[in-house]
Amino acid sequence: MRREPLDRVNSMPDDHRKRWTYHDEEERRKWQDPDRILRGIGLTAGNVFFDMGCGEGFFTIPAAKIVGPTGRVYGIDTNDEAIARLKEKSDKERLDNIVFKVQEGEESTFCDACGDFVFFGIVLHDFRDPLRVLRNSKRMLKPAGKLVNLDWKKERMENGPPFEKRFSEEKAAELIRSAGFRILSVKDAGSRHYLITAVQ
Repeated sequence: MRREPLDRVNSMPDDHRKRWTYHDEEERRKWQDPDRILRGIGLTAGNVFFDMGCGEGFFTIPAAKIVGPTGRVYGIDTNDEAIARLKEKSDKERLDNIVFKVQEGEESTFCDACGDFVFFGIVLHDFRDPLRVLRNSKRMLKPAGKLVNLDWKKERMENGPPFEKRFSEEKAAELIRSAGFRILSVKDAGSRHYLITAVQ
């Protein structure tokens, strides 16, 4: 997954930089509650959770707290600096149930049928080959496991990625179906995002 580098964001013109404010976790929490989202999809103690394109752990850290010592969370991203910051946060929170991976999502197949959730937190549109990533996700999920895709609505707005990069609900659902999933639900996740839940 190719995420906009932070140094590049800082050098962007002001009008474009606003689109990438979701890198600022404190600001992001004002309009997106990761704990509520994760509990809403059914994440619970003992689960195995894959956070694809995890960045600095906006969802990874809350997921690790929810699954607890009997669960496991995998934080996967190509940005080694982001993973390093995630490790620092994990150490500060004294969490020892997170596995950190600097790796392309297209190459990520950590296990066969071991995951309860594979989660994409506003990143699916950033992958070089999203269909391949989704197919890998299917392989990693348990038979009853869920794929969850949270992403920006394809609307023009001040924050988030450029309009041209966004996937509409229909486009994302089409990709997920093409990877062999069955869509359970497509619903709004606030005014800016949608949430797709799918199973095998």
